[in-house]
Amino acid sequence: MSGSVRSPQTAGARRLADPSPASVEPAAEEELIMHLERDQFVAETSRPVPRAQLTRGARIALWGLRVFAVVVSLMVIYTFIDTLH
Repeated sequence: MSGSVRSPQTAGARRLADPSPASVEPAAEEELIMHLERDQFVAETSRPVPRAQLTRGARIALWGLRVFAVVVSLMVIYTFIDTLH
């Protein structure tokens, strides 16, 4: 084979070795974050994230899930206390 043919591994390794901010993919960004110094990591992860804009149906479903979790928790606690007697 000729020396001018590039393998996919070589191209991928070259991309990870010299990441420019504009060409970093989300998966590669996660990998790069793991190699930050402690203070850099804290600064990067302490940025606030805006609240998600949910539809009315999603909010209702989440509240229903919260109510369900509380009711099931109460049932488990009641059953545990009842079996102690």
